[in-house]
Amino acid sequence: QVQLRESGGGLVQAGGSLRLSCAASGFRLSISTMAWYRQAPGKHRELVAAITSGHTTTYADSVKGRFTISRDNAKNTVYLQINSLKPEDTAVYYCNAHSGSPLYNWGQGTLVTISS
Repeated sequence: QVQLRESGGGLVQAGGSLRLSCAASGFRLSISTMAWYRQAPGKHRELVAAITSGHTTTYADSVKGRFTISRDNAKNTVYLQINSLKPEDTAVYYCNAHSGSPLYNWGQGTLVTISS
């Protein structure tokens, strides 16, 4: 059974930083492209960062230079370092395996709230 457990969100001031974690189980994370998504209030879920099994990374234009995705296959965990936070980064953040689209059922996500 696939489980995705996101953590690390919180309330931070604009300009601050957070490190999100995604603990995955039930599938072979080491051979999977993994991605972080976010859903802001009243908006569709969007992909913000992805990392392949070979550690190639891609980012949405809105987060380039501020977000860094990484992975630790030994810990079955994917991370998202988010810096220089802006109020528009406020959203619930989710992780999932990705192959053109998300592969598994969503976890509960982790809420990131930025105060201006």
